[in-house]
Amino acid sequence: MRLKITHETSYFYDPPAQGLVQSLRLTPSVHEGQRVADWTISVSGGQRGVAFRDGAGDWIEGWTVRGPVQEVVVSIAGQVETRDTAGVLRGHRETVNPLVYLRPTPATRLDAALRELAGCEQGEDGLDLAHRLAAAVSRAIAYEPGVTEAHTTAAEALALGQGVCQDHAHALIACARERGLPARYVSGYLHSNAGGEPHDAAHAWAEIHVGTLGWVGFDAANACCPDDRYVRLGSGLDAQDAAPVRGTTFGSGRESLDVRVQVEEMEQ
Repeated sequence: MRLKITHETSYFYDPPAQGLVQSLRLTPSVHEGQRVADWTISVSGGQRGVAFRDGAGDWIEGWTVRGPVQEVVVSIAGQVETRDTAGVLRGHRETVNPLVYLRPTPATRLDAALRELAGCEQGEDGLDLAHRLAAAVSRAIAYEPGVTEAHTTAAEALALGQGVCQDHAHALIACARERGLPARYVSGYLHSNAGGEPHDAAHAWAEIHVGTLGWVGFDAANACCPDDRYVRLGSGLDAQDAAPVRGTTFGSGRESLDVRVQVEEMEQ
């Protein structure tokens, strides 16, 4: 599948910011399931700084914007060719030991309910267990936009019984780690859900490390493994660690933002 992606994030500062520094993890990963045909990142009024590939295989770009500035727009435009690898991440160069991803974070910390959910499934092997845990999370948390927010934890989402893709990923990561399976958060894009409906927002899922097979993606929000409808950007211990945009703003004003994402299938 050839996907055309446009992603624009506008930041507004009131009063104007004195300047900002951003670290962008907005370039698609390099692996057998996807190939970047064209990709451009721009930041209005910004100057590109150091760029490098980190130990997790993610491409990071630093940008600075001098103030005073009232609005900054981060724009992404590009095309990615994808193919279905049944969620298996092959050909991705990284040096981080998978065991690092057994480490809990505040967003993925277990409570009694999560521990019970993690213990309710048995699998024939690591892969089978990962599939069963993903299915259990899908059943336990209904997809419902607007009921959680950026700082909602996995335990809070499970207690609500509702959430969005970030919450499903956090809950699955917490359960997998509890069962001794390294797990991490993945940010990216989704062309459409299982029913074929367009998905005009950034997306997230989890990857679980299962023995010799390595990292395998699980999208508990859509009850499937990532296929050629998905574009993988980057990963981390949780949503905050894997955030596509991280930065520091200088000034004491209020920040607000507006995000627009469009993922279109192009004719081959």
